[in-house]
Amino acid sequence: MNRKNSWIFMLGTLVLWVIVSGCAKKQTTTKVPENPPPTPKPVTATLSANPTSIERGQSTTLSWNTENADDVTLDGSKVDANGSQSASPTQSTTYRLIAKGPGGTQEATARVTVAAPTATPTPTPVAPGDDEIFAQGVQDIYFDYDRADLSAEASQTLARSAQVINQHPNWKVRIEGNCDERGSTEYNLTLGEERANAAKQALVQGGVSADRLQTISYGKEKPVCTESNDACWQKNRHDHFVLLH
Repeated sequence: MNRKNSWIFMLGTLVLWVIVSGCAKKQTTTKVPENPPPTPKPVTATLSANPTSIERGQSTTLSWNTENADDVTLDGSKVDANGSQSASPTQSTTYRLIAKGPGGTQEATARVTVAAPTATPTPTPVAPGDDEIFAQGVQDIYFDYDRADLSAEASQTLARSAQVINQHPNWKVRIEGNCDERGSTEYNLTLGEERANAAKQALVQGGVSADRLQTISYGKEKPVCTESNDACWQKNRHDHFVLLH
């Protein structure tokens, strides 16, 4: 090879080396762009009490919910991210929930008001009224079928009734004579009147003034039992006493 050709070869080799070096350098300095890290989601927290007002000794329920939190405390005690628990504070209290996570810290509070128990007033005894005393002390009397005379039991009942009536001088009493359904209307009106008068005479004998007693006969018109049998008829054969006001 002559000198000219040698120089051409060397020059070509140098140009080729420059080109290869430049490409290699360019390839090694090229950077691949990276994706930025995701932004953490914000932490949320809620806390509630139900009921919010109680009396001392009662309980309330605390309920809470959080999102995106990995550390949750309620008044300094670690709790689940979501939950509820009972509380019985002895005084008004504000409960505090703290939730922490990659997205920050969130607090929530709930106030429970505690009142002193309401004193239960002692009921004042109520003295029984005249109507109650009369109903307890003056009882109905009963008669045998088609009879107006007083049985021994009826006489004893009337004696007790007279004592009660005498203890209340302002009372006036109506005696109502009644019969069962058997017999005519007219007959039973007469029988009812005889039964009322029999009771009046017994009360007068017991010391009750006659002018405080009235009589009336309803016959069979005001039955207390409407079945047609002996038990029902017995209930309807009676004198009923009413306190007049």
